[in-house]
Amino acid sequence: MPPTAAALTVESLCFAVGGAKILTDVNLEVPSGEIIGVIGPNGAGKTTLFNMISGIHAPTAGRILLDGRDITHDQIHRRARAGLGRTFQTSNLFPGLSVLENVRLAAQRRLGGNLSVLRFPRRDDDASAVALDHLAEVELTDRADVLAGGLSHGGKRKLEIAVLLAMNPKVILLDEPMAGVARADVPGLSEVIRRMHRDHGCTVLMVEHHIDVVMGLVDRVAVLHQGTILALDEPGKIMADPLVQSAYLGAAA
Repeated sequence: MPPTAAALTVESLCFAVGGAKILTDVNLEVPSGEIIGVIGPNGAGKTTLFNMISGIHAPTAGRILLDGRDITHDQIHRRARAGLGRTFQTSNLFPGLSVLENVRLAAQRRLGGNLSVLRFPRRDDDASAVALDHLAEVELTDRADVLAGGLSHGGKRKLEIAVLLAMNPKVILLDEPMAGVARADVPGLSEVIRRMHRDHGCTVLMVEHHIDVVMGLVDRVAVLHQGTILALDEPGKIMADPLVQSAYLGAAA
């Protein structure tokens, strides 16, 4: 779907710890329906930026808007209810529950039902039906009864996306989705992300170190360098930008 108004806006965001500036005057606008990749060297502040947006840490200055509403001081669960979803570099699944149960819990929350992990999923209830639909989207239907902890890294990333979709987010933050994923599984996971974005019209902000993955998925790329946005443009223009090459791409080569 074509981008429209801003779904996520970061205005003059700053974060400092003990006098050390981690983020400095970060400004970023993500139009609804667009997917933006955030790249930058280690220590550039990428995960810190995600932690600010998702509510793990409070910014020193600036504000964060979700669909035009100020969520800067909202708690994590309030941001989730407002439509913000996030994956992490390390899995945050329930490893001792089945693949289906993980997604079903998220679907129960969305549908307003009981969140108890003690209830065994029934294949004929609304939450299980929603969960099975999303497992099909991420190509995990045949793994529904497997324990989540037994999945490969790529499988866990797909499951995390299914969990997010079951909660019907408006904006999704993907924090290094390819981290730990076997090279052979990268194309399949990239396709799942592409399909999620296309079929659900999700607005996506993605941090990823695999430059080829970023360039193949996103509409635009934001380069974060030393805690501030160095450049924001289409992938081809970013790759050709001498300043970007000097500050990041050349240094990483």
